[in-house]
Amino acid sequence: MLIWAAIFLALVLLFQAFQGGSMGGSAQKMDYSEFVSSVDAGRVQSVEITGRTVTGQTSDGRSFTTYTPEDPQLVGRLIEAGVKVSAGPVKENRLLSVLLNWFPMLLLIGVWIYFMRNMQGGGGRAMGFGKSKAKLLTEKSGRVTFEDVAGIEEAKSELVEIVEFLRDPQKFQRLGGKIPKGCLLVGPPGTGKTLLARAIAGEANVPFFTISGSDFVEMFVGVGASRVRDMFEQGKKNAPCIIFIDEIDAVGRHRGAGLGGGNDEREQTLNQLLVEMDGF
Repeated sequence: MLIWAAIFLALVLLFQAFQGGSMGGSAQKMDYSEFVSSVDAGRVQSVEITGRTVTGQTSDGRSFTTYTPEDPQLVGRLIEAGVKVSAGPVKENRLLSVLLNWFPMLLLIGVWIYFMRNMQGGGGRAMGFGKSKAKLLTEKSGRVTFEDVAGIEEAKSELVEIVEFLRDPQKFQRLGGKIPKGCLLVGPPGTGKTLLARAIAGEANVPFFTISGSDFVEMFVGVGASRVRDMFEQGKKNAPCIIFIDEIDAVGRHRGAGLGGGNDEREQTLNQLLVEMDGF
């Protein structure tokens, strides 16, 4: 939008430059003192006064233009010298006047388009509140493999199947195998759950999205579910990939336990998460 506006403004200025150049080339510029001397000497045949701009023709047929200061005696002086005097309204640039008249409307349209794009990019929520806060970690962020994870050999051995599926999914699909919809890592803080999830992505060489469960919960109704949808849309665009939700217990709990028995924001977020994970 801003690029097109800049191009349009440049074209307007270019048009004005060419227009001004063509007008300046048809008439010779004359100093006001020289103009007064020519009038007194009878060398001016006719003039046209437009505001403070005077254009005219000399006795020998040459066209000229000059800019006059505040001189209330100029018209009387010209008439006394026998100069044919005519006057006209100040010429305005039509293109510039149209641009100035339409500028507020164009500005409002531009602001409206900007907010509409933000709403669409934010999962249909104004100001992008519904956009996912998931961070994409690639090899540039530092590749982590199973060799970087010390201990928890049993957990690593159980996750090798997921790594093999991400590396060569066709091998499993030929036999009718389906990858698990998700994997739940449970343990006290500091036991390496996040590092293990990054190691799976590093071993399979796939994108790794990470987000905290608390990032889904906001004071605005429907934002959490919208962020879940946006997060899984990003995952589908980068498939195959791994989406890691840290501290999922912030939203994952027994449904129907909200205050008053109704669906609160956490339940809506959890329901959308279950839909995206196909009932995990």
